[in-house]
Amino acid sequence: MYISDNSLQTIHHCIREWYARHGRHDLPWRTTDDPYRIWLSEVMLQQTQVKTVLERFYFPFLEKFPTLEALGNAPLDEVLKRWEGLGYYNRAKNLHKAARILVEEGQTRGSAPTLPSNIEALMKLPGIGKNTAHAVAAFAFHRPVPVMEANVRRILCRLHRIESPNDKQLWEHAYALVDTEHPFDYNQAMMDIGATLCTPKDPACERCPLIMICQGRENPERYPAKIRKKVPLREAHIVLYCYDEQLSLVQRSGKFLHGLWGFESVTTPPCACEYLGEVSHAYTHFKLTCHIHLYHETTPAQQHYFSIEEIETLAISKVDEKILKRYLKHISSQ
Repeated sequence: MYISDNSLQTIHHCIREWYARHGRHDLPWRTTDDPYRIWLSEVMLQQTQVKTVLERFYFPFLEKFPTLEALGNAPLDEVLKRWEGLGYYNRAKNLHKAARILVEEGQTRGSAPTLPSNIEALMKLPGIGKNTAHAVAAFAFHRPVPVMEANVRRILCRLHRIESPNDKQLWEHAYALVDTEHPFDYNQAMMDIGATLCTPKDPACERCPLIMICQGRENPERYPAKIRKKVPLREAHIVLYCYDEQLSLVQRSGKFLHGLWGFESVTTPPCACEYLGEVSHAYTHFKLTCHIHLYHETTPAQQHYFSIEEIETLAISKVDEKILKRYLKHISSQ
């Protein structure tokens, strides 16, 4: 789809006018020039709704780690604890790792740590992919580049009638359409249009400022094509080793839930276990059912034991929270 320079200017004007009237201007990461706060919002908003981030996580995290330096100097356990409940804990680990790198670079230069302003340098940091780098560059440093989150992808697919998009194709379309003179307002508007008008179901095409160039407006829900994936089911046997009214937890070292504390998963529970029932939890790529077993030890055979009060200070996953609640319900009924 070819768009002349004059038509592109008209489209950009319509987008800016729409954003001025309908944009979500009061979001806290849109009212700051602090690259750290903008970067934090971009990481938190990956796979997470704006409402969830805004109401429960963004401000408490900043209260604990108000600056890039504070985050980089903090222990990982404290960072994971503040991230608890937000999920996708690799985001928090990479955020912390990148902050530490920037703090060390700042110390070498003898200056305060700061994020780089160009996309290539941003993408060298842990956890910063192509879209996050573009978002930080556009929003924190007003670089003339587009962003490519889920809402923008959907808009581009509909504009160009793309059923099965690929990244190279979409980035080319994104760069062709971006308003290089007003990248901040343009990109924020595109995300808001996707979130409020060009929605997955029942899009409000008649109110969209892009309707004049949308090739998919006759059948927008066709683009992109929906891919239905069967979610696999997994089962695990979890043993709560209890000694002197304390429970054993292990700190995970694998890629999944790395750094979090949790109850031990075993292939075969000890024979003398008491069965407490099961809890289920849905992750993005699978559903997990945990069969919970309680084993009272006469001598301490595990490495770490914690009281209930101590466990509440640890960073644990949602499924381990559910397991703990099942245990507390069990002992309260005794």
